[in-house]
Amino acid sequence: MGPRMNNRIFAKAVQVISANGQNLGTMPTPQALAMAADEGMDLVEINASSTPPICKIMDYGKFKYDQKKRANEARKNQKTVELKEVWVKPFIEENDLNIKMKKVFEFLDGGNKVKIAVMTRGSKKVLARGKDAVPELFARILEMIGDRGNLESKSKPDERTKSIIVAPTK
Repeated sequence: MGPRMNNRIFAKAVQVISANGQNLGTMPTPQALAMAADEGMDLVEINASSTPPICKIMDYGKFKYDQKKRANEARKNQKTVELKEVWVKPFIEENDLNIKMKKVFEFLDGGNKVKIAVMTRGSKKVLARGKDAVPELFARILEMIGDRGNLESKSKPDERTKSIIVAPTK
């Protein structure tokens, strides 16, 4: 709803702050309202919990407009980091891996985190071809990433899908 202003201020006396920030002292509310009206501005209750309430003489419409502009500016400058995901197979060929890594570099350069997950279908096939296939693949990937990103986390050994999360370097 916002702060109380003008005729919605019900206190008998208020402490008034002028438009330029000068403390004008405590005065009856009708006198403070008259001062604000003479300046063509509003009397806005800043702190209702103090005794007497603190009110400021200001152009409330301009104040709200400036507040909205500052909030929009802060939102515009805010960068949300997304978690992008790339899937690879444990026995991926070199050229296929290079294509996947181009996408990973694109995501990292865009300031996003990347989750690189390994598909292991039929764990018997993976075990038959090499138990260390997935850790070796992750080591290769981290070597390719180099100083473009930092390893943020690894999946637990007992998880079915193995993955690593890489964050961009600042």
